[in-house]
Amino acid sequence: MAATDELATLFLEFSRKKLLNQYWPRLRECVAPLTPEQLWWRPNPASNSIGNLLLHLNGNVRQWLVASFNKDEDKRDRPAEFAAKEGAIAAELLAKLSATLDAAAAVLDRLTVAELLAPYEIQGYHVRGLDAVYQVVEHFGLHYGQIAYITKSLTGRDLGFHKELNKSGRAH
Repeated sequence: MAATDELATLFLEFSRKKLLNQYWPRLRECVAPLTPEQLWWRPNPASNSIGNLLLHLNGNVRQWLVASFNKDEDKRDRPAEFAAKEGAIAAELLAKLSATLDAAAAVLDRLTVAELLAPYEIQGYHVRGLDAVYQVVEHFGLHYGQIAYITKSLTGRDLGFHKELNKSGRAH
């Protein structure tokens, strides 16, 4: 295997691991038990609710990974993601995001070096495929962290995401 192919394989494996095996399960665990009031709660008018962040993550992943690499029409309505004040319950928003992440996983499973190096225009930005994948993983991690923080603030519960660490803070 050429070094470029090996690097692409490692990058895509790590991207899948972070997005699909770490961030997504933890996000689901945060959101699933929330009431509609908790899901759509905003601390102030300038902030977003967990519901808004879920709509936003769905739009971002679908636009940047699914539509761009599948050469689908970009139908994203980004302003609507933030304008919503109420609506779907947690299970509905999680199901929608799950379907989008399944489509994204299929894209990540088949991407080639040529696609990672190819130019794309996404949301008005001129990027390479590599940039698009990295943007999605980083962006998802950022908003997953916000969702975890809001969940902990609203519920007062320890989410237990680092159970694998011993008392000294190292993985068993």
